[in-house]
Amino acid sequence: MDRRHFTKLLATGTAAAALGTVTTGTASATSRTSGNVVLVHGAYADGSCWSKVIPILQAAGVTVTSVQNPLTSLDDDVACTRRALDLQTGPTVLVGHSYGGAVITQAGDHPLVSSLVYLSARAPAEGEDYTALAGQFPTPPANAGLVFHNGFGGLTEQAFLNDFANGVPRDQARALYAVQGRIAQTLFAGRVTAAAWRTKPSRYLVTTADRTTSPELQRFVAKRMNAVTSELPTGHLSFVVRPEAVARLILSAVRA
Repeated sequence: MDRRHFTKLLATGTAAAALGTVTTGTASATSRTSGNVVLVHGAYADGSCWSKVIPILQAAGVTVTSVQNPLTSLDDDVACTRRALDLQTGPTVLVGHSYGGAVITQAGDHPLVSSLVYLSARAPAEGEDYTALAGQFPTPPANAGLVFHNGFGGLTEQAFLNDFANGVPRDQARALYAVQGRIAQTLFAGRVTAAAWRTKPSRYLVTTADRTTSPELQRFVAKRMNAVTSELPTGHLSFVVRPEAVARLILSAVRA
């Protein structure tokens, strides 16, 4: 199947034929599989943000671990993710959202990692100043809502609801805002020393209505990685708005 056709299937929700059918409601799968998935959240979030995707993956027979990043430094978050990987019992698909993409880029050299899945995520090269790279693309609206206090920061409620969680039902967005992870002011200064996407099979999901990470930047890094690329017409939190589609993508990596 060519990449363009795969993208169309995923966007229309008919990719089940290609990725293994996943049903909604009870979140059961018609074809079960075995494998491990480690989910790595990004900034302004915590591990609970995956709560809609986790049951779908579990119903398909996958063992799922959601990392709780401290968001104090890239090194700290990589160490946290490596601890989760150390607990896996076999080949593991490592999934990163947003800033979590930088974490899986570094931690993805773990010997148990079989492939990488990037969801509207950072995908830096070795030693790259990713903030400078992002500056070459349109500035997303969410950036204006980042506020720091005593060395840690987060998004204002307005920026979180309207930009970070655009497309998410308002009651769910408010709940996510309540558990927003506070990031160290120097978090984004961290640079990776290794880029696992150079040696591990990678998939990338571009979110075309994203107001937190420029879709143009997403497409740029996906192409640079030579990743299998798909697109969804959602905001930054695709796994909240379209959990079935995101689960299908992850399961395609597990079953590859």
